[in-house]
Amino acid sequence: MGQALLFPDPKPLDQRLGRKFFRKAPQRPGVYLMRDANDKVIYVGKAKDLKQRINNYRLANPDRMPRRHLRMVREVARIEFQFCSSEAAALERESKLLRSLRPRFNRAGVWPGKSWFLAWREMDTKLEFCMIEVPEVGWHRFGPINGGARYLHQSFCRLLWLALNADSLVSQLPVGWIRGELPELASIDCGSEIATVMENLRQFFWEDPAALFLWLGNRLTHRTSAFELAAIAADIESLQNYSAKQRGKASDSQLTLL
Repeated sequence: MGQALLFPDPKPLDQRLGRKFFRKAPQRPGVYLMRDANDKVIYVGKAKDLKQRINNYRLANPDRMPRRHLRMVREVARIEFQFCSSEAAALERESKLLRSLRPRFNRAGVWPGKSWFLAWREMDTKLEFCMIEVPEVGWHRFGPINGGARYLHQSFCRLLWLALNADSLVSQLPVGWIRGELPELASIDCGSEIATVMENLRQFFWEDPAALFLWLGNRLTHRTSAFELAAIAADIESLQNYSAKQRGKASDSQLTLL
């Protein structure tokens, strides 16, 4: 039996907005704008399911929520929703809002306008995967990517980790990953699958994206939890949308080994 908490974790948004607000939140794609007492936007985010996303902010657990978000939820006075037709449309809308509003609790490094590379390398049986402005020597790279690089990085890392840790739950992802709080350099232990993972990445970016999706499908097919399936589907959709976009236009992106 788990030990009961002496003091429950605070729920500042429940106290300020009311539980009814979270119960009535829409289960549809869109962006959410968090405003302070002066009605200034202090954070912008996007979601495939707005209700599920904002519920992640309710429990202000200092062991699980980044300190930046702990400070933020204490200042939120109102949350505004803007609905979109799909997660891809929500991503585009979020990018425009970030560019025009530059909310102070969004990380400065995610402002649209910069060009990023996705870079990765094999370190023994581990895959090191990062998003970087200038790739270093010895890394495979793809880019530059003008928008959405952060979400691609997150989706790749979560999907690869789950595919390679078949007995682990989505809730057991490394701390912060499920909320998109990944380190600049993510390391994933691939074991004997390292060569397969490296080849699938090469195929996705340069030749046949279907190879990666087939491998992921075979590795993730045993999962039946509705929550897990929704989280996995959202990340796969992110990769599929990017792949479709790339196939639909001529791209100057190159895959090279520096």
